[in-house]
Amino acid sequence: MASATLLHDVNLILTAEHPDPFRVLGMHTVSIGGELRLVVRAFLPGATSAILADEDGKDVAPMECGHPDGFFEALLPRGTSSFRYRLRVVWPGVDEPVELADPFSYPPLVSDFDLYLISEGTHLRLWEVLGAKTMEVDGVPGVRFSVWAPAAKRVSVVGDFNLWDGRRHPMRRHPAQGVWEIFIPGLPEGTAYKYEILPHQGPAFLKADPLAFSAELRPETSSVVADLSKYEWGDAEWMQKRREWDWCAAPVSVYELHPGSWRRRPEEDDRPLTWREMAAELPDYLCEMGFTHVEFLPVMEHPYDPSWGYQVTGYFAPTSRFGGPDDFRFLVDTLHQRGIGVILDWVPAHFPKDAHALRRFDGTALYEHADPRQGEHPEWGTQVFNFGRNEVRTFLVSNALFWLDEYHADGLRVDAVASMLYLDYSRGPGQWVPNKYGGRENIEAVEFLQQLNTTVRDRYPGTLMIAEESTAWPGVTQPAHLGGLGFHLKWNMGWMHDNLRFMSEQSIHRKYHFNLLTFSLMYAFSEKYVLPLSHDEVVHLKGSLIGKMPGDAWQKAANLRLMLGMMWGHPGKKLLFMGGEIGQVGEWNENRSLDWHLLGDPLHAGIQRWMKDLNAAYQREPAFWETDFSHEGFEWIDFRDVEQTVLSFIRRATTSGQELVFVCNFTPVIRQQYHVGVPRAGRYREVLNSDAAAYGGSNVGNSGWVETVPLAVHGRGQSLPLTLPPLGILILQRED
Repeated sequence: MASATLLHDVNLILTAEHPDPFRVLGMHTVSIGGELRLVVRAFLPGATSAILADEDGKDVAPMECGHPDGFFEALLPRGTSSFRYRLRVVWPGVDEPVELADPFSYPPLVSDFDLYLISEGTHLRLWEVLGAKTMEVDGVPGVRFSVWAPAAKRVSVVGDFNLWDGRRHPMRRHPAQGVWEIFIPGLPEGTAYKYEILPHQGPAFLKADPLAFSAELRPETSSVVADLSKYEWGDAEWMQKRREWDWCAAPVSVYELHPGSWRRRPEEDDRPLTWREMAAELPDYLCEMGFTHVEFLPVMEHPYDPSWGYQVTGYFAPTSRFGGPDDFRFLVDTLHQRGIGVILDWVPAHFPKDAHALRRFDGTALYEHADPRQGEHPEWGTQVFNFGRNEVRTFLVSNALFWLDEYHADGLRVDAVASMLYLDYSRGPGQWVPNKYGGRENIEAVEFLQQLNTTVRDRYPGTLMIAEESTAWPGVTQPAHLGGLGFHLKWNMGWMHDNLRFMSEQSIHRKYHFNLLTFSLMYAFSEKYVLPLSHDEVVHLKGSLIGKMPGDAWQKAANLRLMLGMMWGHPGKKLLFMGGEIGQVGEWNENRSLDWHLLGDPLHAGIQRWMKDLNAAYQREPAFWETDFSHEGFEWIDFRDVEQTVLSFIRRATTSGQELVFVCNFTPVIRQQYHVGVPRAGRYREVLNSDAAAYGGSNVGNSGWVETVPLAVHGRGQSLPLTLPPLGILILQRED
C-alpha cells in the first residue's frame, strides 16, 4: 500500500476530507504486478488490531496496520472471489475482539428513480428515502442514513456510537442530486445522531436530520433513530368513513388545543400530560363537550416553548416533550376510535435560524433564498422557504403527506399563508424583490400551494386543507384547476376581528357599530370559511375571551354565551381555542394549565354547560351546518333594529327544508312582546336559550315554546311574540 495515490487517499480519509471514501474503504479489486487481487481496507481509529473474517465468523486474513491512526488493509490471496465479510477488531482495554459488519461493504441503497423524483420535485414520499431508516441488508440489521446536501464537500453520520468522530462514517455521495447515504450495521432504534457537514469553505459543523422521525428532548438537539413500522392502528373503521366523508355538508366543530398547557399535573411539579395520558382524558372531554375535531397547535419538534411550536426544527418528528412517535399515534388512534377527527397545525411559511436546523444546511442557502430580501422574514426573525426549488417543494409536500399518511391526521391548518403569497409581506420599499412580471405576488409559493392541495385532494379524500389567510386573496378555496389555491377551507379572520371588536363595546354603544356584525354576510359565501376564535386572540396582552366582554362578571359570562351562540349560528365551520368553553379568565400562558378550578363557579360551569348543549344541538340539527357555503342556507329576518340592538336570522337545511330561527339581544334590557317575523305559522320550540338558569343566566325566556300570531312583521305574515332575555340568544324551531 505504498502508491502515492493511495497514500494521498489515506491522508484525506484520516483528515475526513475525502470526497469519495467508498472508493478507498471496503472491498476492492486492485492490480498488483499486472495481476488482479482483492483488497479490504478499513479505517478503525484507536484499534489495536483487526482480522478479516467471513460471514460465518471464520478468520480469513489478518489486517495490516498501514497507518498508526488506524488504517488497516488485508490483501487477499490470488483467485479469491468477493464475499460478504466481517471485521474482528481489538480495542484498547477490551478483553475480547468485537465483531462488526463494515459499513463500506454495502452498495448504494437509494434508487436512481428516487433520486430522479427528488431532483424533479415530484417525490411524494420523501420520508421513505431520506432520513434514518431501520432496515436489514443481507440479513444484517442496521440503519440507512441519507440526506440532501449538494454543496457539502463531505457529510458524515456522528453520534455516541462513533465518539462523534466525523472520520469514522463518511457518507457516499450521489453527485447529480447531491444526496449522501450510508448504511451503518448494528445501530439500534433510539440511537441519537447528527450529520457532520464539511463545507467547501470553513470548518465542519453539525446539523440535525431534516427528515428525522424523532429528536432528543430540548435543550438537546440531536436526531433520534425511530422505526415507524411497528405501530398497529385500530382506526380502520374511521379511516374508511373518512374517505367517503362529505365535509361540506357535515358538522365541523373544532377544539383548538396546545398540548403543553391544556391540563397539567400540579402534584408532579406541574408537568404537562404525556401523549398517552392525554389519550386517557382528551377523547372523553371532547365527546362530553360535543366537538367533532381537535386541532393541535404544531406538534412538530421545536426547541423554544414560547414559540408554541410555530418555529419548527423537526418537520417529521412529533415533539419529544410528551413522548415518542408511537405515543402520539396512540393519541390520534384513540381519538379516531371515539369519533373525533384530528387536525394538525402545519408551518411551511418559515423556519427558525437555530444552528442545528435547516438554515444554511450545507453551508449554503439550501432550503431558503440566498437573498435576505426573499429568504428572511423580518417580522419573525426566521427564514423563508425557497418555494421555487424542486427539492424544497418535494420536502414540504412530502412532509404534509407524511402527517396524513403515517399519523392518520384528518387535515392540516396551514399557518401564515398570507406571508407566503406576498413578496412584500411585512417588508418596506426596497426590502423585497418583485416577481418576473414586476408584481408583489409570490408565483412560486402559489404554484407550491396548488401542487400541495391538488395532491392532498387526489390522494387523501376526506382530509381537509385549511388556510390561515388574512387578506382578500381571491380563490383560496377554489380548486387549483379553476385558478384557485385549492384549499378546502379558509379561516375567516375578518369575521373574528369584527365580532370581537363589536362584543368588546359597552352595550349602550353597540348600536353605533352594528355593521361589524352584519358585514361578514356580505362575503360569507365568497369562500368556504371556518369561523375561528383562536389562540392568537388570547395572547400578547389581548386578554381572554371573557375578559374582552364588558360589564360585571354576570354580564361578561352572558356576553360570552351570546357570542358563542351567534357564532355557531353564523354560516361556516367552527373553531374555538381551549379555555373559551369554560370562560378562562387569565390570558393564555403556554407554561400553565387552563384554570379548571373556575368550574367551581356557577357562572363558568354554566358557560361550559352552554357549550355542551350548543354543540349537541349543532350536531343534531342539520340547519346549523348542511348549507354552510351557499346563501340558500341563510336568510336575514332583521338586521336593522339598531336602536334596540337586536339581530335575527334563519338557518336552513336545503335538503329537508328544516329551519332554525336565531334572535340575539345585545343589550342587558329584557324585551317583552318583541315580534319576529317567521316564514310559517305554528308552535316554535326554544331549542336553546343562553339565559337559562342552567347556564348561569337570569332564566328569562318563553317557557320553552311560543305560538305565532297573524301579525305581519319583517315582511312576513306571521310573527313570534317573544320575550328576549338580556344579553341572550334564542334558537327556535317550528314543531311539525
